[in-house]
Amino acid sequence: MTDLNGKNIIVTGASGGIGNSIIEKLNQAGANILASGTRIQKLEELKGKYGNIKILKFDITKRDEIEEFVENATKELGGSLDCLVNNAGITQDNLAIRMSFEEWQKVIDINLTSTFLMSKSAIKKMLKNKSGKIVNITSVVGHTGNLGQVNYTASKAGIIAMSKSLAIEYAKKNININCISPGFIKTAMTDKLDDKYKDLIISKIPSARLGDPDDIANAVLFLCSNQSSYINGETLHVNGGMYMA
Repeated sequence: MTDLNGKNIIVTGASGGIGNSIIEKLNQAGANILASGTRIQKLEELKGKYGNIKILKFDITKRDEIEEFVENATKELGGSLDCLVNNAGITQDNLAIRMSFEEWQKVIDINLTSTFLMSKSAIKKMLKNKSGKIVNITSVVGHTGNLGQVNYTASKAGIIAMSKSLAIEYAKKNININCISPGFIKTAMTDKLDDKYKDLIISKIPSARLGDPDDIANAVLFLCSNQSSYINGETLHVNGGMYMA
């Protein structure tokens, strides 16, 4: 079993389906976890399930407060930060010619800009430790494009390119920055799809199934561990073969 004993980890978007699985896997590996999200009830449910984790409600759209949040979260973890998992994100779909500037900007701000600012603040902490890991959750559609998601696909593709640049800048400081690119995963979002569209998606996946949140959480666990110490600036595709880089 992967050992993360003593590792201090912040996870954003912890109150969602994938976030829940990430918390579970990291907890099983012995990590010290600060779970963050916007739904306090969901965070408190996590706290009730895993009593040893810390929780902190925070809205990453509050860009001016991100550095303070990372500072407070790090203090809650005991004063140092080993890993940041940027899992928070949104969709706001529309065809391009119908998409308002607000729909474009909101998704870019939350998915890309806030991920950058979270990473920037975390790197400052990691430089003091002379080591650290950042795992950014992107999406298969950031590689392939997708109907009605020009904002979302742009934000996810941007995370991939940004992560490569950050990895180059801080590799010599022993900071690893990588991405995980999920395919279609069984979550509340995919549960809303009608069966006909879901069958169409599955027909394009060689593994012939949607992924489980645990499939993403297992990849996060690996990239947070010392087993991935020579992996940097990479994107780990977890999509059942739907897209092969």
